[in-house]
Amino acid sequence: MVEHKRIGILTSGGDCAGLNPAIRAVVYRAVGTYSWEVMGIRQATQGLMERPPQTLKLEIEKIDPLLMSGGTILGTTNKGDPFAFPMPDGTLHDRSEEIIEGYRLLGLDALIGIGGDGSLAILRKLAQQGNLNLVGIPKTIDNDVSCTELSIGFNTAVKIATEALDRLHFTAASHSRVIILEVMGRDAGHIALNAGIAGGADVILIPEIPYKIDNICSYIRKRQDLGKNYSLVVVAEAVRTETGELVTQDDLFGKSRYGGIGHYLADKICVCSDAETRVTVLGHIQRGGVPSPTDRLVASAFGVAAVDLIAEGKYDEMVTWQNRQVVSVPIAEAIAKYRAVDPNDTLVKTARGMGICLGD
Repeated sequence: MVEHKRIGILTSGGDCAGLNPAIRAVVYRAVGTYSWEVMGIRQATQGLMERPPQTLKLEIEKIDPLLMSGGTILGTTNKGDPFAFPMPDGTLHDRSEEIIEGYRLLGLDALIGIGGDGSLAILRKLAQQGNLNLVGIPKTIDNDVSCTELSIGFNTAVKIATEALDRLHFTAASHSRVIILEVMGRDAGHIALNAGIAGGADVILIPEIPYKIDNICSYIRKRQDLGKNYSLVVVAEAVRTETGELVTQDDLFGKSRYGGIGHYLADKICVCSDAETRVTVLGHIQRGGVPSPTDRLVASAFGVAAVDLIAEGKYDEMVTWQNRQVVSVPIAEAIAKYRAVDPNDTLVKTARGMGICLGD
């Protein structure tokens, strides 16, 4: 008989489809199987800074609609490192002890953190400092968390990008245009590569493979010579210029964000291929919407496995998807490096084998 526990769960970092199904699975396993209490923590670690801590008691009777809903009912944040938290006066304060105290005030026996490598690194640091019992669940549309083949949110993002390419085929063909689709991919090109193959892109550009504009233009001109009057290009937002410069834009607060590589490429391609070009930036559409069946399944499997780790007293671990099953690895191992696209990856070889131009 597993002793009674009260566990907390939070979602941290950018939102994505599949977070709510993971929360639902945690509640079903923890409450339904072990008769534990589950406290949802609002706005990630910021909820633990509040007094009293901002929480939502999660019960089976209220969570069924979560399976097909996007985003996160708990809210999330990707701002404010608690070890250097920005204060209203512009100073930075270490508020880590407030978060640890919030965990204690709630009487938690363990915490499940759903996040990417950055969020999990912060949560682990907090757990090490405060001797908190932490289990991690990987989520990121970029699929760049190490040690796992799938992260929550990735499959839905690929589905949305693929659907965009499906639609762009027709307008590109109708107007004999080169249409560039810029997708997310902070450091890795998994979305661009997967969606590009599935959506029939002619050119796929990812950060891991350097490219030359001349190679792209030559490829497009060959298509034109063969009577193929249009081309689709999918590019990850983190792809640099041909000379290696990042393409970013500053927001109203002076923070630099990725964005603009699609328009950079459009100008270059227009000049060297004499093709009319258009750009579609998919942006946050990739994060939202109804989670795909795969994301629902993976999130559910992760949620159940995370609760079982707590029942077994296995902490400082992250659940992962490997070889069609859920296993756990030390969080430290998972956050040690990000998972980039291997230039010798099966899908890279698939793209080349299908005659898709990768720009190199």
